Parts: sequence; C-alpha cells; structure tokens
Amino acid sequence: MALEVSAVLLLAVIVVLLVRRAGLNVMHAIVCVLLGFYLASSNMAPTIDGFSSSIADMINELSF
Repeated sequence: MALEVSAVLLLAVIVVLLVRRAGLNVMHAIVCVLLGFYLASSNMAPTIDGFSSSIADMINELSF
C-alpha cells in the first residue's frame, strides 16, 4: 500500500513538473490520466502491476 501511494505521488509530481516546465498541455495530462484509469480496468492491469512490482523490488534490492 505504501508503495502504491509513493508511486502515485511521484507520478503526480512528474506530471505537474511536465505541465509547468516542459510545456505539457493540461489536456494532454488529462488524456494520460484517463488512459491510466482505462488501463487499470483492462485485462492488462495484472501485467502492468506485476511489472511495476518487479521494478520496485529491483530498486529495493539495489538500495543499501
């Protein structure tokens, strides 16, 4: 649960920085958010969740 909240906060900060600094349009950010909601309810959700969990485990093993 803590990992999910951290990932959401990290991605939210990245989106805010992209909107402010890199010229990402607000409409593009909204479309990305909607894509995330649709992917979460699709058949690909377990695969994406497994991939993100394996990446988090790999990063956890690298840290001291």
